Amino acid sequence: MEKKVAVIAGDGIGPEITREARKVLDKVCRKYGHTFIYTDVLMGGASIDVHGVPLTDEAIETAKSSDAVLMGSIGGNTSTSPWYQLPPDRRPEAGLLKIRKALNLFANLRPAYLYEELKDACPLRPDIIGDGFDMMIMRELTGGLYFGERRTVTENGMRKAIDTLTYSEEEIRRITVRAFDVARKRRKKVTSVDKANVLDSSRLWRQVVEEVAADYPDVAYEHMLVDNCAMQLVMNPGQFDVILTENMFGDILSDEASMVTGSIGMLSSASLNDTKFGLYEPSHGSAPDIAGKDVANPIATILSAAMMLRFSFDMDEEADAVEAAVKQVLREGYRTQDIMSEGKKLVGTAQMGSLIADRI
Repeated sequence: MEKKVAVIAGDGIGPEITREARKVLDKVCRKYGHTFIYTDVLMGGASIDVHGVPLTDEAIETAKSSDAVLMGSIGGNTSTSPWYQLPPDRRPEAGLLKIRKALNLFANLRPAYLYEELKDACPLRPDIIGDGFDMMIMRELTGGLYFGERRTVTENGMRKAIDTLTYSEEEIRRITVRAFDVARKRRKKVTSVDKANVLDSSRLWRQVVEEVAADYPDVAYEHMLVDNCAMQLVMNPGQFDVILTENMFGDILSDEASMVTGSIGMLSSASLNDTKFGLYEPSHGSAPDIAGKDVANPIATILSAAMMLRFSFDMDEEADAVEAAVKQVLREGYRTQDIMSEGKKLVGTAQMGSLIADRI
């Protein structure tokens, strides 16, 4: 099978970790008889340096003409990089918002899974961890506060900033349907997270979730306020299966969930539209302080590539093989710096990618 993959290496450690993901995908191609045609696309700071903008229209068209997009990480040091002296709509992260909107990537899937081999890296007590946890955070990605009208004005000599949080019924419904569909393939439970005791947008969110839930009698669901969810993630993470929430809440909660697993360097993500097309990236940032040092953990990007195989290409067997290879390498005691513990074998970015590819 032949597939076209747009690759956005991005900034910081992005080029290093996407290189290892491609290494693993190339091994998948050799073993299973596929061909992946890669096209490099600039976005973020890398695009600003060349084109003066974080994402060009040509880059968007290249992504649209591909079967999926594999991405590394975007951005730099916000206090020292010249990229952050630019207006907000020309900074690296603006490219990420633009491509999500242009490709209609409304559903963000972020799994948070505690590997048995990494239980020692989890910051929670053993009695809280129990038998581990395996949750999927479903974040609405193209609406809400991040995409609402915003402006800064001066009133009576004082500066005033305004950000608008808006959700339509259809925006809520489509991510809710996707969340219930995912739950059906897992443990059949959805926790919808909102702030319905304060926000009108959350009250509408809750109403639409209940309407959709009526079509899924086999899936249990509950509502949970976002502040309570933040507490429950560190008190009893094993209670969650699928967490459904809006854009900003999902941004915050998914990062919290990732650190509960022990390292954000382990967690993949997929951003999907209403077709098989998706953008796949690690949950972590560009980590400019360790860029080029061969110490970054490429596993999140490799697992994101596995999600691409599963969700966009319907290559479940191949995705299983990549995930099994990751577990085997961890079982054998290999660790990058961020997940290193006493008695384990420290390896760099490139070696970790090679070890995983070799075990497929």
